[in-house]
Amino acid sequence: MRLAYLVTHPIQYQAPLLARIACEPDIELTAFFASELSLGAFRDPGFGREVTWDVPLLEGYRHEFLPCLGERRDLGILRPWSHGLARRLRRGGFQALWVHGYARPFHVWSLLAARALGLTTLLRDEATAISTRRGGAKRLLRAGFFAGLRPLVDRYLAIGSLNRAYWRALGVAEERIFDMPYAVDNARFQALAGAAAARRDAFRQELGLPPDRPVVLYASKLMARKRAGDLLEAFLGLGGAAAARRPLLLIVGDGELRATLEARVAEAGAAGSVRFLGFRNQAELPAFYELAEVFVLPSEHEPWGLVVNEAMNAGTAVIASDQVAAAHDLISPRRGRPETGVVFPVGDIAALRGALEQVLADPERAAALGRQALARVSAWDFEADVAGLRAALGLGPRGEAS
Repeated sequence: MRLAYLVTHPIQYQAPLLARIACEPDIELTAFFASELSLGAFRDPGFGREVTWDVPLLEGYRHEFLPCLGERRDLGILRPWSHGLARRLRRGGFQALWVHGYARPFHVWSLLAARALGLTTLLRDEATAISTRRGGAKRLLRAGFFAGLRPLVDRYLAIGSLNRAYWRALGVAEERIFDMPYAVDNARFQALAGAAAARRDAFRQELGLPPDRPVVLYASKLMARKRAGDLLEAFLGLGGAAAARRPLLLIVGDGELRATLEARVAEAGAAGSVRFLGFRNQAELPAFYELAEVFVLPSEHEPWGLVVNEAMNAGTAVIASDQVAAAHDLISPRRGRPETGVVFPVGDIAALRGALEQVLADPERAAALGRQALARVSAWDFEADVAGLRAALGLGPRGEAS
């Protein structure tokens, strides 16, 4: 099976997955990119600073950058203006096109080209009912857009239960949706967390943290949608047994709200309990996850939240809002599934404070939640992604035709 994959630019979370798919003996994968944005240093508006990823983005799989008009390191709705994919699909003898995203014109043009060439088409995207605010007019426009898009897509790859429900609500038949869960490189994160555990005390000393105070961790962009301020207010209001343990709040990340949050900490006289540690790259994060007793992601309109996967790979309990899509698959309790953390209503600071007090008051329960989190996320992995992709392509397990 000759499979073409189209995505805007190399993405740090996707690179190891593409390398894993390339190992399948009966899938000849080639990734096509429109932009070189993420190669080398680039300004990330969410972090409000320049970022250079510390993971290899192009290793282990075939890839090409499409010819374009304009600057190749741009990335916008119409930038760069890529072309030539139809010619490559035809000359390369590709049998299927997998497209990540649908919001840009080149996504639709690519699906049109693949349909004209008779290729099987697959679509994967992060959208859910909670991933953005949609008024009545937007909902009508979306319904009209998808009425035109559906004939161009043979199969849909669902990243989680809310994403699957989103496709179903748009009229996609159940049998056309295949699970391809949003996962991180579990093996890498677990290995890095294991190495961090061996030097936990030394890491605490490097950060200047007292040895006997439990850590609450936030690691994400400091922007309004992430609602780090809700976590700060909940933390400042802790009481009871949780407060008696004198927890520390570590805020890892950067962004437009950092100065505002720092001012609030100073106003509250809480500089001894709240530390701002700035942006940290992927390879650095497992040490923070491993150090924490609980990780918190209070976001609204979060399409997934891969930091939840990362924290769980370190065996850390997670508290997340009900607008973090990952929480619905990895945290929310279901019949027969052990608890891995706590889900609270987004924006409800009192509920978030209660969740923190519940976890921090009982270290043994926090540790049990962490163990169960590790077990849960270990099954939410690249192997499940490969299995879902193979099923969507009509391939049996490990190269056996279905």
